[in-house]
Amino acid sequence: MFKIVRYISIFFITACLLFACHAWAPTELKRPPLKVIFGSFIGEYPGIIAQEKGFFKAQRVDVELIYKLSPQLERANFSAGKYDGMTLALGSFIILSAANPDIQGVIVIDESTGADVVVAQSQIKTVAELKGKKLGANLGGFSEVFVTEMLKTANLTSDDVNLVKLEALEIPQHLTNNVIQAGHTWEPHVSKAMKLGGHILFTSKQTPDLILDIIVFRGETIRDRPEDIRGFVRGWLEAASYWKENVQEGNAIVSKALKIPSNTIALDGVNLTDLGENKKLFQSSNPNSIYKTAKIYADFFIRSGNVTRIPELKSLFNSSFLNPPS
Repeated sequence: MFKIVRYISIFFITACLLFACHAWAPTELKRPPLKVIFGSFIGEYPGIIAQEKGFFKAQRVDVELIYKLSPQLERANFSAGKYDGMTLALGSFIILSAANPDIQGVIVIDESTGADVVVAQSQIKTVAELKGKKLGANLGGFSEVFVTEMLKTANLTSDDVNLVKLEALEIPQHLTNNVIQAGHTWEPHVSKAMKLGGHILFTSKQTPDLILDIIVFRGETIRDRPEDIRGFVRGWLEAASYWKENVQEGNAIVSKALKIPSNTIALDGVNLTDLGENKKLFQSSNPNSIYKTAKIYADFFIRSGNVTRIPELKSLFNSSFLNPPS
């Protein structure tokens, strides 16, 4: 009888101790999702696939993607802390960093190898014929540099044309209404412009290494959540690789998520950069490094007066998230 009482007492004491340990165990606080805003260029879409296929989740990072047709309107919100990360063209990043030095690019997500185009009215057959015409571009960013490089191929400068500040999505309609005679855009807006009678005059295939898109995070997020950013980068790269190997499925995922026709989604003219390419791009000794291209933009923006000061370029990029944790 005493043995039974003793065993029962031991059982209750053990149970109480286990309950107490559980009650006092520290609760792991759930981190809020990384909020990342992205735009309408196809190279910015692998995040959608990473979300749908569970690649972010597999890396133990919760991500909230926010799609905006005109992300430049959200840059102030990004700087103010509304978002953790943002996809940006390299040139646009240089502009933004002039006023917000506490941001860093952590991964190059794509290079435009023909996907950025200048569409023109049917009667304009050559770049030289743009002289005296109205040319639409998103001035003060990479778009202005791109069309300036295009004009150089015909020995023209921006002084030889009338530059009109427009966003990519505005180009088709303004081309049709004769507000402009040519303009810089990309899909799905290129297809719309061509249906309305426009044609492709020039592409980014003719300006190699110039147009790169990157993902930028705020310094506060980089310092507070490095492992989440590392997981984000891994998930993104896995999605980019998956899309290249499963094009039709990837296109269908993007089409459904953004409610855009699948026939306007194509990886033609864009290189979704992989891990190896990223490591090369972030090597300052590489003649085609991101630092070299960034300097092209920085010099242009200084000359044009868009910015008065450019931060030290090496401080703007952080390649540590491409590597395994130390």
